[in-house]
Amino acid sequence: MESFISIFESIIGTMNDLLWGDFLIGILIVAGLYFTLSSRFVQIRWLKQMFTVLKEKPETLPDGSKGISAFKAFTISAASRVGTGNVAGVATAIVLGGPGAVFWMWIIAFIGAGTAFFESTLGQLYKVKDKEGGYRGGPAYYMSKGLDQKWLAMFFAILITVTFGFAFNGLQANTIAAAYNGAFGIDRNIIGIILAILTAVVIFGGAKRIANVTGYIVPVMATIYLGVVIFILIINYDLVLPMIGQIFANAFGLQEAFAGAVGAAILNGFQRGLFSNEAGMGSVPNAAASAAVSHPVKQGLIQSLGVYFDTMVVCTATAVLILMYTDLSYGEDATQGIEVTQAAMSAQIGDFGSIFIAVVILLFAYSSILGNYFYGQSNLNFIKEHPVILFVFKLLVIGMVYIGAVMDITLAWNTADVFMALMAVTNIVAIIGLSKIVFKVSKDYSDQLKAGRQPVFYIDNVDIDKHGIGEWDRGRYDKTKDK
Repeated sequence: MESFISIFESIIGTMNDLLWGDFLIGILIVAGLYFTLSSRFVQIRWLKQMFTVLKEKPETLPDGSKGISAFKAFTISAASRVGTGNVAGVATAIVLGGPGAVFWMWIIAFIGAGTAFFESTLGQLYKVKDKEGGYRGGPAYYMSKGLDQKWLAMFFAILITVTFGFAFNGLQANTIAAAYNGAFGIDRNIIGIILAILTAVVIFGGAKRIANVTGYIVPVMATIYLGVVIFILIINYDLVLPMIGQIFANAFGLQEAFAGAVGAAILNGFQRGLFSNEAGMGSVPNAAASAAVSHPVKQGLIQSLGVYFDTMVVCTATAVLILMYTDLSYGEDATQGIEVTQAAMSAQIGDFGSIFIAVVILLFAYSSILGNYFYGQSNLNFIKEHPVILFVFKLLVIGMVYIGAVMDITLAWNTADVFMALMAVTNIVAIIGLSKIVFKVSKDYSDQLKAGRQPVFYIDNVDIDKHGIGEWDRGRYDKTKDK
């Protein structure tokens, strides 16, 4: 068994070196700039619209029931985004890349917000009806229907099902186990069993139960966590500006202690930033597709806002906390992950800090497990929709939650990085291929706003290929409501 793990670690390490060199970072930057510039900075230009759309009520489904609202779709995606990456991932990025890694997380978030707009608009546009009465969609659906590349769609569906159902869920469980083992000394096996049971209770309840659970957990946990960090900032106000200066200085190698470490800062900032906000990875369009909104662009805006919330707010709050920790050490051999965040919090509010972070990571990571499962289920149904297959998948996900709780943390992070990179490359190629469709759909939205109307999407009003956009052909919306 040890020899197998050793071989697996070697393969994962080699793939990480190949994928996370100049190749993937270059693709992320070039694609992000293309989406940003071609949309005339949609992530800034329509910032006010993002908050307006967030408050809208869900549209009525064909069967007369209410669909998943824009806000609930936002919380499903936030549930997957806001998790290990925001608490443990930020710590890992800083330890390995220095304080400057935070700056590069901001950069990837800004350009990623533009990418998120494109992929989530496409997710809405090519969504389909599911057997639970709602909708599902994502990259596999717009690759198949929009690009007419079924082989690519199938490859991506398999990739995301494995990535989120197993690799990412194992990582989330690993972080929870590490936090509770460190704070309370609880055996990882016990934590794994408890997490598996909690996961089973929710995922056997369907997509709407997942949306309901995350709809409560995400706002509450984010508010409490950010409230505590903001309180710490207020009582340490004199350290804030020096800390920000440290981030910028290290980002460009201006600090002597980190001279020559710019590459490490960029690499770790981009890796942990992408893992956290998921922009361009192809995961969030699955949540975007589930919403019942009157125009596809509305979910593009919602998920673009989600990138800002995840990185600019939650990740930055964690970075602030960690950089105030005076005993912070750097390098490959230094302590990484959740233990660093726990130590930083304890330094500010005493021994309770470790316990508080353990509770926070439980809520963050558990909600991510639910969000990750939702993505896996959506794509598994694309591959083959059969109750027996879905039942087996649920059992495997539950089993992986337990395995993840007891596995090595370094291997968990490296495995997640490899699958994340493969997903991002495949999805970005597809988004670029369909970008002209997003331009036309966005213009339709903009024209209706300029006319003082509530934007409602009618497929016949936009000059695009109608193939595969079936859910927008059926007259789901009352054509008098926007007059």
